[in-house]
Amino acid sequence: MNKKKILLFAVCLVALLAIQIKFFLPFMYDIAASDLFLVDSKDAANPMAISNDMTALAFSHCNTYIKNDLGEEKSVSFAGQPTNAWTLGNYEYIVNADVEISAKDAPSAMRHYVCRIQYSKGDDTSGANNFENWDVEGVSGLTE
Repeated sequence: MNKKKILLFAVCLVALLAIQIKFFLPFMYDIAASDLFLVDSKDAANPMAISNDMTALAFSHCNTYIKNDLGEEKSVSFAGQPTNAWTLGNYEYIVNADVEISAKDAPSAMRHYVCRIQYSKGDDTSGANNFENWDVEGVSGLTE
């Protein structure tokens, strides 16, 4: 009885792998190769750090978000420009910069933060100055 169970398990495992390889993987490759995940935008991704009007606005809006997030109890002083900024395409940016944070009862500390932010209006950049048209997806590096 025990050998039959092991043999049945092995046969089922082989059948499961064959079904995955013959049916599901080609289907998944077809989906990945299709235009399903294609985002058609004038803003192309760039693996190199760049500096343009949109990265400057992304930097400014990240700073606004950080200042609002830290609140009134902490004083912040931002660098004049980001250390690096990258575009991920489709108006999504990663900004790396420095900020000096000081609390009333603690000495000031320099922090290096990374902010991921996306402009939500797509190719219509007429509202890029408005903070409400940007979505901050995450900020890291502000805490010890």
